[in-house]
Amino acid sequence: MATRNDTAAPPVKGGAAPGRPPEDAAVEKERRRRDRLSRRWQRDIRWSPYAFVSPFFLLFVAFGLFPLIYTGWASLHQVELTAPTDMNWVGLRNYTRIFDDDFFWNAAKNTLTIGIISTVPQLLMAMGIAHILNYKLRASTFFRVAMLAPYATSIAAASLVFVLLFGRDYGMINWALDTVGIDAVDWQNDTWASQIAVSSIIIWRWTGYNALIYLAAMQAIPHDLYESAALDGANRWQQFIHVTLPALRPTILFTCVVSTIGASQVFGEPLLFDANKGTSGGAEHQFQTLGLYLYEQGWVAQHLGRASAIAWTMFLILIVIGIVNYVISRRLRASS
Repeated sequence: MATRNDTAAPPVKGGAAPGRPPEDAAVEKERRRRDRLSRRWQRDIRWSPYAFVSPFFLLFVAFGLFPLIYTGWASLHQVELTAPTDMNWVGLRNYTRIFDDDFFWNAAKNTLTIGIISTVPQLLMAMGIAHILNYKLRASTFFRVAMLAPYATSIAAASLVFVLLFGRDYGMINWALDTVGIDAVDWQNDTWASQIAVSSIIIWRWTGYNALIYLAAMQAIPHDLYESAALDGANRWQQFIHVTLPALRPTILFTCVVSTIGASQVFGEPLLFDANKGTSGGAEHQFQTLGLYLYEQGWVAQHLGRASAIAWTMFLILIVIGIVNYVISRRLRASS
């Protein structure tokens, strides 16, 4: 039998070695391109969310976290506005000094009373307005937008208008009281009258805002609950008490906490309501709040260290409010 012995021909000197077919090279190139795109897509999916939220954190660190830490550090030093870089370590002396200051406790008491006078009627009125707007009314959109008009109004403009309304000699409020035989009230110098007047500005400005929050929560309540209550013979008032209020407990808690935080930071209303436009909160500090007291210590008396201690005290108060909110919300969830 014949045997065939084939030998490969040696490559020609200077010639190119045989490569892959052109179609295999194109497929390999396309595969590598897709791999690069896949890796880029994976990196994009992984890091893009951080890039989107990074502006917030950068701004928060620059204008929130750093001032908070620096204020805490300054509260442990004696710092004057005239020389903010000269710091003398005093430890907790700024805190003990403000706690021994009668004006601090007066401001804290005024903040508490103004907060109660403004928050309780505000939320009750907001609840009633939201309950009315929850029914089918003509021009309901107009009324809902009108509820936000006070919130969108400048604090300065609103406060100046209320100063005119509560004027002692020519104010419209005293004119209305005079028509029913009540003597004129010195709204800016009397303690309770001035606090009621300042609270009225807050009530006017924030009632509509809270009403829309309650309205949104009411519209999320299933109508089946109201229909079942109506079939059981419950009238509108009973439906509101036994259906609406229990469903609004988380929202009511939220508005109470937010309103309490806002009341602890009241500044513009009492500042502009003062006839002398000062930070003393009246001639006898009768409506000076913690915000005004902080501003007075830092920018009028120029004691930045003491003002920083007041700011951190207010911050700790807000933390306590947040903890109370957390505990109450947990108990509400457990009970429901």
